[in-house]
Formats: sequence, structure tokens, C-alpha cells
Amino acid sequence: MNLIIRLLVTAIVAFFLTKILSGVHIDGFGSAVIFALILGILNLIVTPILKILGLPLTILTLGFFSLVINALVILLAAKFVDGMAIDGFWWAFIFSIALSLVTSLINGVIAPSE
Repeated sequence: MNLIIRLLVTAIVAFFLTKILSGVHIDGFGSAVIFALILGILNLIVTPILKILGLPLTILTLGFFSLVINALVILLAAKFVDGMAIDGFWWAFIFSIALSLVTSLINGVIAPSE
């Protein structure tokens, strides 16, 4: 049940962030749910591989490269969703930071860790 709530929170936040960020476009809430599902799968499979491969750069840049990896995963997820478009890397970068911050805040309020 917790997974479904987190998925819906991510979809809702992504959908409303597209209303604020002009460089990120989602056609409807259904596309946002598909995006959240694909993003969750990519975060489970692809992100750990990229973080291991990029560990030297992450250490060298004091963690900044981890944000770049998140933006790349967002761009990859957007490629799999037909109703979503991101205008460039920097929009994906801003979107990934905003999505991470807002979903973390909401998930902390909805389901605080014990």
C-alpha cells in the first residue's frame, strides 16, 4: 500500500510541476502515473548501475554528479512516456530537483518514518 501511495504522490507532484515549469510537458494525469511507474522502475534498476559507474565523478564533484544522474534518469523515463516531453537537460535537471524535494516533503508528512 505504501508503494501505491508513493507512486500516486510522485504522479501528482510531477503533474503539478509541469504547470509551474514551462520546459516540462505532461499531457494528462494518466501520463503522469505512467511516468511515475517508469521512473520507479528505472530508479530500481538503472540508477544504482549509473551511480556505481559514476562514483569517481560523484566523489570528485562532491555529490553534484548524482544530481546529473537523476536528471538523466528523468530524461530516460520521459522517452518511454508518449504523453511527456522535456525541452532539454537543464529542464530535466530543475524538474528532478523539484520533484525530489516536493515528493520527499509530502512523503515525510504522509508516512513519517518510525
